[in-house]
Amino acid sequence: MRKNICVFCGASEGNNPAYIEQAKLLGQTLAKQGRCLVYGGGNMGLMGVIANAALAHGGEVIGIIPERLVKAETAHKGITRLEVVKDMHERKAKMSALADGFIAMAGGTGTLEELFEVWTGAQIGYHEKPVALLNSEQFWDPLLAFLSHSVQEGFIRESFYRTLIVQQEVGNLLQIMDEYIPKDLERWIKK
Repeated sequence: MRKNICVFCGASEGNNPAYIEQAKLLGQTLAKQGRCLVYGGGNMGLMGVIANAALAHGGEVIGIIPERLVKAETAHKGITRLEVVKDMHERKAKMSALADGFIAMAGGTGTLEELFEVWTGAQIGYHEKPVALLNSEQFWDPLLAFLSHSVQEGFIRESFYRTLIVQQEVGNLLQIMDEYIPKDLERWIKK
């Protein structure tokens, strides 16, 4: 079982209540399965929802937040462990180091940045951890269409594209992540 699951998600709740429900379900499921939530340390939006859901079900929650966001009073001070770091670069590096796998939920530019950094890290060979999209309400469908287009145009290799796990159901997603073994991955850069 992959113990520490890093979740990237929005600092807002979005316009569809289904995103909130998925964040609650994922937080609850992580806690009930004895997994630790690693996330951006915020108390707002889907970040706050997932952290609170995990905590409400006895889960461990580690938040990594930059000093600037602590000063803006967005830090969640009720989680298991809150680590304050210098900047966003250090935040992403720390979350990546702690994680056994990554899930991106609905979110904005920060979520996209975090997703692509860890997925690119897998492509280059910095790690072999699973990278997944929780595709609630088909949120990621437009991005998946673009990625498929990039494959067709020769900018993303098909073997690498297939490493991205996409599921709409939390339980299935975590099971697939647990079973993930990178294979037949033709990397741009050899180890």
